[in-house]
Amino acid sequence: MAASSIIMFFLIQYKSEMIAIFNAETWFVISTLLAPIGFVLQDVVADAMTVEAVPKTDDQGNEISFDELKSMNVSMQLLGRVSIIFGTLLVSMINLFVFSNSSDMTELEKVTAYGNIYLYSLIVPIISVSGIFLSYFNQQKRYKLLISNGINPKKATNIIFNIPEVTKPNLLIIIGSIFFVIFTLLVGTSKMAFSQEIVFVGSFMIILFLLFKLSNELDANAKKMLIGTAIIIFVFRAMPGVGQGGSWFEIDVLGFDQEFLSLLGLIASFLTILGIFVLRPLMEKSSMTRLIVILSIAGSFFILPSIAMFYGFHEFTSKLTNGLVDARFIAIFNTALESPLGQVSMIPILAWIAQSAPNHLKATFFAVLASFTNLALSASNLGTKYLNQIYVITREVKNDLGIIKTPADYSELGILLIIVCALTLTVPILVTYIVKKLKLLSY
Repeated sequence: MAASSIIMFFLIQYKSEMIAIFNAETWFVISTLLAPIGFVLQDVVADAMTVEAVPKTDDQGNEISFDELKSMNVSMQLLGRVSIIFGTLLVSMINLFVFSNSSDMTELEKVTAYGNIYLYSLIVPIISVSGIFLSYFNQQKRYKLLISNGINPKKATNIIFNIPEVTKPNLLIIIGSIFFVIFTLLVGTSKMAFSQEIVFVGSFMIILFLLFKLSNELDANAKKMLIGTAIIIFVFRAMPGVGQGGSWFEIDVLGFDQEFLSLLGLIASFLTILGIFVLRPLMEKSSMTRLIVILSIAGSFFILPSIAMFYGFHEFTSKLTNGLVDARFIAIFNTALESPLGQVSMIPILAWIAQSAPNHLKATFFAVLASFTNLALSASNLGTKYLNQIYVITREVKNDLGIIKTPADYSELGILLIIVCALTLTVPILVTYIVKKLKLLSY
């Protein structure tokens, strides 16, 4: 990640020196490849370190109970999600600050501002590396605490500096992962028909195979819990959305400009952080089935304001409140309530991996299950695409002469919103009911 940012900084600020070595396109490709590789490696290592950060014993050396350990793991994964969201929020705020007077900047000042943003991003790998040292100092502090509480030094060493068993490379998982990357790249970049569907089905089969191989490392109850939890979260995250038609309607009909939409994005990020903390007791005390039922009901409820505004409800409330409760007020209120839902569904499964996956395979479980849940978002995009093919929404398009080529047509947006609302409510709840009937446990 640091190398990627440094390359972009020098490419912007010292372009002539850089292109004397490679051309600008080559440097850009190298930087673009290094950034996600660094992020993924950092993410997997960070996930594994969150496991080590949660103690398995109390200050007296006694094992911590399952429920208390679950609460601690949920809290740790919650902080991980908050860190990611806070990072995106911070980036948005820095960009707003740096380019606040961009209209008055010269081209040279704009170039300098862009370069400085990449320079500022170097704080991320510095923070990541500092975590290693903080972890070491924390272990030393806890080791001294155990000794002061009368724990034998040898036992305290085993508790704090427990060396896990050596993990042998699993060739099936390595080969399967390589095949997954190659398959996705080849089919995804091809122009064959149904390439998106082929990538999804192929990726789904490969990741299922990897999950099956990993599940063989678990006992019977843990295997059931993995299957049940993975199914529930996949279905919940795979529910289709409205698509671009909803955004077009907000901009063209409701009059939401780019500045207001950016404000909604900032509000969503800030309130997601706040909402995760507020909903923490729910994640700690509820089973996954109960949590998904609650989130499904809430998710469908939060689509209702969009349905209401399509049918003109905001005009009624605006007249009733002298313009106070207008479309923008309803959108901000709805964003405030809706923001945390997507993140809340992910935290329990991350906590389950931290608590129940084999010690020598926790990082692998994190990586494979993250791929599986992200694949659910691909399923959601496919569902959204099919719904938009059935219920067609068009935005006004004009040619260079100002003549309308495609007229705006939002007539089917209302029924589309209602169908998305109904699917969001019923399908995940039905799946949780089936999971319970099949006696598949959930965390």
